[in-house]
Amino acid sequence: MRIFVAGATGAIGRRLVPMLVAAGHQVTGMTRSPERARALEAAGATGVVRDVLDREGLVEAVVATRPEVVIHEVTDLAAASRQRRVGRGLEGHDRIRREGTANLVAAAQAADAGALVAQSIAFAYALDGPPPVKDESAPLAVDAPDPWGESVRAVRDLETAVLGAEGLRGVVLRYGYFYGPGTAYDPDGGPTAAMVAKRGFPIVGDGGGVFSFVHVDDAARAGVAAVEGDARGVFNVVDDEPAPLREWLPVYAGALGAKPPRRVPAWLARLAAGPVAVAFATQGRGATNARARSELGWTPGYPSWRTGFLAAGDRS
Repeated sequence: MRIFVAGATGAIGRRLVPMLVAAGHQVTGMTRSPERARALEAAGATGVVRDVLDREGLVEAVVATRPEVVIHEVTDLAAASRQRRVGRGLEGHDRIRREGTANLVAAAQAADAGALVAQSIAFAYALDGPPPVKDESAPLAVDAPDPWGESVRAVRDLETAVLGAEGLRGVVLRYGYFYGPGTAYDPDGGPTAAMVAKRGFPIVGDGGGVFSFVHVDDAARAGVAAVEGDARGVFNVVDDEPAPLREWLPVYAGALGAKPPRRVPAWLARLAAGPVAVAFATQGRGATNARARSELGWTPGYPSWRTGFLAAGDRS
């Protein structure tokens, strides 16, 4: 199958492209860097240098490859990673979710591709109300205070564009929090790992906010399943064990060989990290993968962060 992967050298793309190549697919990977394009060539794919915000150049590149499936894994999280407060610095990512997605829809349609698979997030569900673990029918937090609310609305716009694209089988993969190589939780250089190692990531308040994780390799495998199957719609791509902050953070710290996390009151964390961080830490909602298992035919290789963290932290 001919597949065009936009964002082919990001955290998911760099794991997904080799899997697709190994499965016998003809893969074209798009990146903004000539150096990374050469790395794609070394991995057995064809590298193309384009910007997802350059509509004319993007359409030209996609049409030239005649893909049967287009995959959208483009992100822009560098600015957000430099912010002390959660939810800041996402303007570039919001633009990609809106303008970049619209460009990819147009390119896929112009190329007569059969399907468009796009990355979304499984932690944008509204925080108020039960249950603490959400399925795909649950409302998103579109009314949350900005800047987080604006980012969730951008997520909604991405999903609407993909699922409503005429002539395309639209698939939206709502990924949980990534861990593993090349992610924020990577023991070798990940910013979250660095914070936890320095005891700079505390348990806030009662630590009752629920998180759903997914190893990057499992996330990539969901992309392969979406390409090779015929499912359409929205799927939570998360492991089997949603867990509150107070439960998973000490285990993660232990896997890093770090001291146990500190505990801080919510009011102090709000001053230091902002209200969005406190909301996730105390009221966050997890997600269930039941639909991905039954309709996408996907199962996580790391069913729980408990074993996944330990595997990621084992650098011996």
